[in-house]
Amino acid sequence: MWTPRLAARTALAIAALLATSMVGAQSDPWSESYRLEYLGKHADALALIEPFANRQPVNEFAVMRSAWLLHLQGKYSDAEKRYQRAAEINPRSLEARLGIMLPQMALYRWNDAIQSGRKVLADSPWNYTAHVRIMISEEALSRWEDLARHAAEVSARYPTDATVLVYWARAEAALKRTRKAKELYAQVMERVPGHIEAGNYLKNNN
Repeated sequence: MWTPRLAARTALAIAALLATSMVGAQSDPWSESYRLEYLGKHADALALIEPFANRQPVNEFAVMRSAWLLHLQGKYSDAEKRYQRAAEINPRSLEARLGIMLPQMALYRWNDAIQSGRKVLADSPWNYTAHVRIMISEEALSRWEDLARHAAEVSARYPTDATVLVYWARAEAALKRTRKAKELYAQVMERVPGHIEAGNYLKNNN
């Protein structure tokens, strides 16, 4: 039978369980770091990880995570150095080399980002993330012909992907090749119905 005394005991048990969970999270620097990142407290999240990133033997994951948290703080030069350190620790890490591209792009160092991306492609020729970040850089540099050719090649490998089609369509639109741009934006709409950019272009170029 459900009684006030039983209800009180249940409430106390739940409170104790929640308190235990909170204490456990606070005693685990990794869990707490993720919690702080979620709250936008990136410097505090980093402070919990730095000891792991600086100790021996090297904790590769801690170095990568600290690079990401530096990036989130807008400390792009420091983040780039940290990603480079991760790449030195593990020269086979595609993630570290992809990470290097992030602060380079944030600092508008588009050519450097392209070169970093090409280093990834040397080991992983159709790495999706590297290709997209190179396309972003090509767009930023207004290299429309390069972007059109590049996006066409990547789209052939990822034919259902809408993002690559958008970059290809933007390049064709910038080159005043309206018919091709409309064709590509129509394909975007098939993959992402209601896509705002594609819809607006098709509406304004009937």
